[in-house]
Amino acid sequence: MYRVFEALDELVQTVEQAYGVPMTSNCMVPRNDVLALLDDMRNALPVEIDDAQDVLDRRDELIRGAEERAQQIVSDAEHEANDIVGSAHEESENMLADAQTRSTTMVSRAQEEAEQTVSHARAEAEDTVARAQSESDRLVKEGNASYQRSVDEGLAEQKRLVSESEVARRAEEEAHRVVEAAHSESRQLRQECDEFVDGKLADFEETLSGVLRTVSSDRAALRRGAGASGGAQRGDRSIGASGAAGTRGPSRGGYDYDYDERDWSQPRREG
Repeated sequence: MYRVFEALDELVQTVEQAYGVPMTSNCMVPRNDVLALLDDMRNALPVEIDDAQDVLDRRDELIRGAEERAQQIVSDAEHEANDIVGSAHEESENMLADAQTRSTTMVSRAQEEAEQTVSHARAEAEDTVARAQSESDRLVKEGNASYQRSVDEGLAEQKRLVSESEVARRAEEEAHRVVEAAHSESRQLRQECDEFVDGKLADFEETLSGVLRTVSSDRAALRRGAGASGGAQRGDRSIGASGAAGTRGPSRGGYDYDYDERDWSQPRREG
């Protein structure tokens, strides 16, 4: 490229130093020198200029090819985008169907577990109530027997002492006191038995209410898609723990009645 500028300078210098033609603005230049400079300039021009000229000559063809290529790329992109959207839509429908199936399965399973838990809790409550009722009947029977023995002993003592005046009076007073004490003891024993049975029933009512609230909460959570909280299992365990723990009944006359679900037969004396 440097040779081009150099040849141009020499050409300018040749024209400036050429002899002028009188009466005109023309001049005479040596033809061979000028042609040689022009040949040098032609040979010194970069190949890129010739390539650029070829590009300019093929401009319309290149632009048309580029437009066709661009249209082809756009068409391919649209086809690919449509394929991707269709595939994504199909995949989303499959995922939605799978999620609905899983949700239905989970709800059904949760309902079955809830029904089993409620049935188990009801069976536990009924069994415990039956045991408490049996123990209550036994305690009432023992109280009545104790009351009857006290009354019989008082009557026998009264009959034995009735033959003596002062002794008879004191015996009568003692007999009345023994009878009143027996009545009081019987009433207290019955009251303690009723309180014990009522406490047991209240505990089981509270436990069963907690289980039902937990089951309702888990079912509502499953309908919202949050999943089961595991509260039903905790309620079940609380029922098992309540049923397995020993229950201390009323105490009377130095006896502590300690009842366990494995042995509801006889009280045991402590101390």
